[in-house]
Amino acid sequence: MLTFIYMIFRYDKLMMVLLVLVSSSGQAGAFDPETTPIFDAHIHYSMDVWDAIPAADAIRRLEAVGIKRAMVSSTSDEGTLRLFRSSPGLVLPVLRPYRKFGTTRSWMHDETVIPYLEKRLSKYRYVAIGEFHLQGEEADLPVVRAVVQLAKKYGLMLHVHSDADAIELIISQDPDAKIVWAHAGFEEGHVVSDLLDNHDKLWADLSFRREIFVNGRFLHGWRELLIRHSDRFMLAIDTYIPQRWLKLNEVMGWQRSLLKHLPVEVAKRIAWENGENVVTRHFKGIR
Repeated sequence: MLTFIYMIFRYDKLMMVLLVLVSSSGQAGAFDPETTPIFDAHIHYSMDVWDAIPAADAIRRLEAVGIKRAMVSSTSDEGTLRLFRSSPGLVLPVLRPYRKFGTTRSWMHDETVIPYLEKRLSKYRYVAIGEFHLQGEEADLPVVRAVVQLAKKYGLMLHVHSDADAIELIISQDPDAKIVWAHAGFEEGHVVSDLLDNHDKLWADLSFRREIFVNGRFLHGWRELLIRHSDRFMLAIDTYIPQRWLKLNEVMGWQRSLLKHLPVEVAKRIAWENGENVVTRHFKGIR
């Protein structure tokens, strides 16, 4: 009788060990918002930061906060190339129309932008043209129309900082245009939702949208929007001035907190998978 009880005890103990092992193996590959790799859709490395933060240091800073891939543009384009040469595995080059500071509101009237872009595109490889700034009917100007056609010719995405009206105008020029919408246009959730519903080649980065997630709570409608269009959003920091390079940890902390409050599969897509699926895999020639 004692032998029988001992055998049962040993069997139960063995089963408990097996259950622990199975549970541990399942958790080993579990998604962790605190450590998951990040695809960043909006990094700038412009001339005002080159001396203070050399390219190798900039790459180390991005890697330190978990960024494994990033769409990078700069004013001038030399910054993008510096960062790409420092880490071609991390950097996905994006070509800006800006050759100097102070042209964000005038570039669309400058006809020399087009030959400049054509020259760069003939010499180097990029994943997109942008980030460039527009509002409303400016998207219908000849220079902008030519940029849209250049993107189509070279099979590139467009990284557009604009309102919803400008996005609609660009898509009317090229219904197949692939657009990353910077900051989701700073538009309200219902406007973003409508555009994503109507245009399946439109994605949005969430840089500078802290108002949509504050103190563990989403702005009304935004959690549902991120879930419903979980394949259309990407994270982004936007280092548009040197000081932003000093806030990488702070901004990434907010982004990872946002991920924690979303379903796991949604968080995975927004953190990494969308950028890889939409940008990296479609532009294999970049390396």
